[in-house]
Amino acid sequence: MSFIVALILGIVEGLTEFIPVSSTGHMILTAQLMGYNDQSPVMKTFEIVIQLGAILAIALVYRQRILNLLGLQKDKPLFANQAPARRLNLIHVLLGIVPALAVGYIFRDHIKSLFSSATVLWALVVGGIFMIFAEWFNKNKAHVTAKEMDGMTYKQALLIGLFQCISVLWPGFSRSGSTIAGGMISGTSYKAAADFSFLIAIPIMCAVSGYELLDSYKYLTSDTLFYFIVGFVVSFVVAYVVVLAFFKLIQKVQLRHFAYYRFVLAAIFWLFIMN
Repeated sequence: MSFIVALILGIVEGLTEFIPVSSTGHMILTAQLMGYNDQSPVMKTFEIVIQLGAILAIALVYRQRILNLLGLQKDKPLFANQAPARRLNLIHVLLGIVPALAVGYIFRDHIKSLFSSATVLWALVVGGIFMIFAEWFNKNKAHVTAKEMDGMTYKQALLIGLFQCISVLWPGFSRSGSTIAGGMISGTSYKAAADFSFLIAIPIMCAVSGYELLDSYKYLTSDTLFYFIVGFVVSFVVAYVVVLAFFKLIQKVQLRHFAYYRFVLAAIFWLFIMN
């Protein structure tokens, strides 16, 4: 561990955690480029800590929505005539996270065995194709029944949760990529799918990171604490800026643009690194 490694990994985590390019895939590829073992206990603990920094950033962005869901603050409907049953609530969130949490817990050991550069490269390509298909499928305006997150149905939330399982079982596929694309296929707009994807990232990442940290907190020592703090802060700041920028540019940066980036990254890494 060094200051430069902590800085770079914090930036990579913050940049990639919430956009559909796969933060897990980028961390694995970055590890190979920098020549360190990202499966060592210390590095896995470090990755958990910087992921918590990204979680804190998204929680800050969605702080009012979280308070609304928990009943700690009254909010105003996004639509004047919106029926209460069509408002986003905790049931939507549970439907969006329970399938992935269950699959992740059941297949935890098997999933860890899949962490490799080759697995990630294939996931980048297949996930990109899936995202392009979702965008094409979503072009039918009659298909889109939820233009905003508050207009989503329970069925759409559950479908997004099921699509999210793909990213759990296939490292590098991208959690946000699978949920946003899944939302668009299920009948939500690009914006609504992205909004819901970011919101459900908070509980699912807290659960996963918290569970993993129970096994590895002992590696938070006086020798590593400084680097962990650097990575945490950098990840928090970068993730916060990225999420705000994403929503400002959401109409300009379509899902297919992220898919093209994934194809290019996979091709470059395969040609110049793997070979």
